[in-house]
Amino acid sequence: MSSLLLAAIGIGIFLLGYRYYSRFIADRIFRLDPNFVTPAHKYKDGVDFVPTNKFVLWGHHYSSVAGAAPIIGPAIAVYWGWLPAVIWVVVGTVFAAGVHDFGTLVLSVRNKGQSVGTLADKLIGKRAKVLFLFIILILVLMVNAVFAWAIANLFVNFPATILSIFIQIPLAVWIGYSVYKRKGNMLIPSIIALAVMYGSAILATKVPALQVDLVKWFGGEETTVMFGLNGVSMAFFVWIIVLMVYVYIASTLPVWKLLQPRDYINSHQLVLGLVILYLGVLFMNPEITAPATNPNADISMFPLLFITIACGAISGFHGLVSSGTSSKQLNNETEARFVGYLGAVGEGMLALLAIIAVTTLFATGADFSAAYSSFAAASSGGLGNFILGAGQLATGVLIPADIASTIVAVIVISFAATSLDTSVRLMRYIIAELGSEYNLPVLTKAHVATTIAVVTSAALVLLPQGPKGFGSGGYLLWPLFGTSNQLLAGISLLLISIWLKNQGRNFMPTFIPMVFLLFMTIWAMGKQVIFEWSGIGTVDTSILLFIFGAAILGFAIWVIIEALAVLSKKQGPTDINKSA
Repeated sequence: MSSLLLAAIGIGIFLLGYRYYSRFIADRIFRLDPNFVTPAHKYKDGVDFVPTNKFVLWGHHYSSVAGAAPIIGPAIAVYWGWLPAVIWVVVGTVFAAGVHDFGTLVLSVRNKGQSVGTLADKLIGKRAKVLFLFIILILVLMVNAVFAWAIANLFVNFPATILSIFIQIPLAVWIGYSVYKRKGNMLIPSIIALAVMYGSAILATKVPALQVDLVKWFGGEETTVMFGLNGVSMAFFVWIIVLMVYVYIASTLPVWKLLQPRDYINSHQLVLGLVILYLGVLFMNPEITAPATNPNADISMFPLLFITIACGAISGFHGLVSSGTSSKQLNNETEARFVGYLGAVGEGMLALLAIIAVTTLFATGADFSAAYSSFAAASSGGLGNFILGAGQLATGVLIPADIASTIVAVIVISFAATSLDTSVRLMRYIIAELGSEYNLPVLTKAHVATTIAVVTSAALVLLPQGPKGFGSGGYLLWPLFGTSNQLLAGISLLLISIWLKNQGRNFMPTFIPMVFLLFMTIWAMGKQVIFEWSGIGTVDTSILLFIFGAAILGFAIWVIIEALAVLSKKQGPTDINKSA
């Protein structure tokens, strides 16, 4: 199979979906109103509610949602063959992710910029709101653990990236100061920062002395350093601690000082990376050596495929970003289509690229099958395979493979760090909201809530023992992360469906993907919780996954039952938009 043909088909369907289907959703379903006063204008405060140019907002939104997950999931899911992975990414993006991201943005804009967790109270009831907040809390806790685990491992395996990643922090602070204090332009400083980052990455690749190789500094993999940890485990531990200290500071600083300018830099990184790698596909047209399907898979792709690829097909985390930050910055309601739906399309293009990079990496089908001999092997090697495959594609635009791999790793780490920052900040908000709900004012204090978020996240990464040895938490949590993410997306689609029904509008475009998603997700989670993690089946018991999974499943089913009861009620159209 030609990778260029596959890329052309996928991108063509994405663009058709944006051109026609999103226009139908905007005009006939959501009925966007250019005269509607958005929360960014109505509650303008210069901090959270800020009317923003749609291109800048798209960049912020895209970099916030496009973390490492749309790379990791597809890079693992090609275990079942490239064809089912591509179909789910393309169809999911057009008919599920685009509608979900677009819909949660519009729903929030029409309701004072409130988050989907808060809107559950208005649309279903107070009890549903609290249950939904607990689901979101557990999800963002897992996001913290998964992405911290991924970043620390990338630091260990790609030490040439570290100088570039750390240089980005003072550069972002400089940009924030230049723009918000001196009222400068963000574009030129951001391009300069990107050039400095990539220049340092190239230097570090070629000059080993500039690589922060902790494993080497600790004496190598076989050396016992302290606490019984070898060089690799000790390096991983140090990076987790460094990351937790960083996200504590980053999530408590005003957003303009670090997070917003860094997101802006990262949006340029992502666009530049996509352009370079798709040009590599265009010029090289490498053959896809992986099989279209895998009849010998040791685990059925139903329903696991649909939770392994979460981000890149549909992701509940996007709804948290759409309703948590992007809705407060939307300048005009009609721009929600550009920001929300096109943001999902951008992530779908990243997921498609991840599939192409991995499936063209290997010289022969036998080599691919050897590397993807089991689902466990795919899970373990997926991210590394993407980085190597993307580096190989970049050689098509005359970038040396070693430099390309370093730059790709820098991009992946940057996006994972952005997701980690956003997730810790969201977790702080949720802890504070639960503190208000249960009259525990100590939890509403920023540093108390942030400390809880950071400490629990670090513990969730470091303490569980598993196949990766010390610090297996993020690896173990990946299946539950995907399932929880999809459950959140399904419930968010259910909220949008209730809102549309209350408006007397056609809610089938959100209801149909919601039914499919909840069916697959509850099937997967029920199967995992009852027959795998509980110890009833042949799989070893996992108390960690069983407790988290059972709690999320119970909360989710409760919310869904209450929501469906509301959706089934016969009532005339109501307008909750009057409160906006």
